[in-house]
Amino acid sequence: MAKVIEGLYYAESHEYVRVDGEYGYVGITDYAQNQLGNVVYVDMPEVDDDVAAGEVFGAVESVKAASDLISPVSGTVVEINEALEDEPELVNQDAFENWIMKVKLSDPAEVENLMDAAAYEAICK
Repeated sequence: MAKVIEGLYYAESHEYVRVDGEYGYVGITDYAQNQLGNVVYVDMPEVDDDVAAGEVFGAVESVKAASDLISPVSGTVVEINEALEDEPELVNQDAFENWIMKVKLSDPAEVENLMDAAAYEAICK
């Protein structure tokens, strides 16, 4: 069974957001990286890009497939995880430690539209 962490917010498209004050760290879930297999490339947004909840912000490519990344929150990208440019496989090693983008949240209440750990676990079964 894929790892699901309490205290994070989850989207049906298998992205998570970890909220830290006015920022959100967005990545793909352990379930998603398991489904994708060996990740070979992560297409990330640029710093200062605006992202919108429910819209594509990048893609993850694996040996099996390419999958769009859907932002679970709206805001401005303040940082990307540059380690993934050289080592995209870090997502496979620990999807929750290796977030993809850090966003300054434009509407922190948006996370209330996302699932908690229990609800997300239920859809992964």
